[in-house]
Amino acid sequence: MKGLLQRLKEGEVLVADGAMGTMLFGRGLKSGQCPEKVNLDQPQVLEEIARLYLEAGADIIQTNTFGASPLKLVQYNLENQTEIINANAVRAVRKVVGARAYVSASCGPCGRLLKPYGDVSPQEVSEGFIRQMQALVTEGIDMICIETMTDLAEAKLAIGAAKAVSVSIPVCATMTFDCTPGGFFTIMGVGIKQAAEGLVETGADIVGSNCGNGIENMIKIASGFRENTVLPLIIQSNAGLPEIQGETAVYPETPEFMAGKSRQLLDVGVNIIGGCCGTTPEHIAAIKRVVAEFNKK
Repeated sequence: MKGLLQRLKEGEVLVADGAMGTMLFGRGLKSGQCPEKVNLDQPQVLEEIARLYLEAGADIIQTNTFGASPLKLVQYNLENQTEIINANAVRAVRKVVGARAYVSASCGPCGRLLKPYGDVSPQEVSEGFIRQMQALVTEGIDMICIETMTDLAEAKLAIGAAKAVSVSIPVCATMTFDCTPGGFFTIMGVGIKQAAEGLVETGADIVGSNCGNGIENMIKIASGFRENTVLPLIIQSNAGLPEIQGETAVYPETPEFMAGKSRQLLDVGVNIIGGCCGTTPEHIAAIKRVVAEFNKK
């Protein structure tokens, strides 16, 4: 399979998969449980999810390792199983996709605030990410996706950890923004320009945004990124903002709606389009049809 960055350089737009959490909740995960414990107990669930996204046409399929850094796993007394949790996640996806799609190693925030706002040092965070990345890279991933970051300093530590473990594996880094009267900012006060410049200078190969917004806001965020970098862009929108119905979060944006709006992401120059919370294989299949039509031109 041709290298991911080479395909992007040649002008091809790729499709990433959709939500992991939504899929796990639909298969028995309860609120408050550790999503990554599924990697130990039910790897067949991960295989099923990967298969559904592959069949939907995703070119990039993520591992269930968003919270699999030791600093995050310690909240569930699972930090001593960091390596096997990450390894099992990669194996499950690779078993299904083989060389038909890229395996993307998901890496989310460590769940702790860096000093001086919190109680954890940059060194501790960096060491935790390096430990996670080493486990992922050992299993043969195709890319690392550092995602849902709100603190630029933490995002930079994660990028640095990825590059320290492997100089050849592409690193994608995305941040999550809120819409404010003054523009789009993360909850830590990072704007799009600052995010784009900071992620790029630290060595990310692909930058962009995921989570926190429906696709209409993501079109605006993508435009902001495109104004500030020539690197490939990735956008993974929520299926809108969740509406609580009983005890269930319902996401309002339909596959058809998101696919239609994806055309505007293509116009902005987004290179990878996928989904985040609330998106399903049906959403990805609809987006794939739009992207496939675009790639024919």
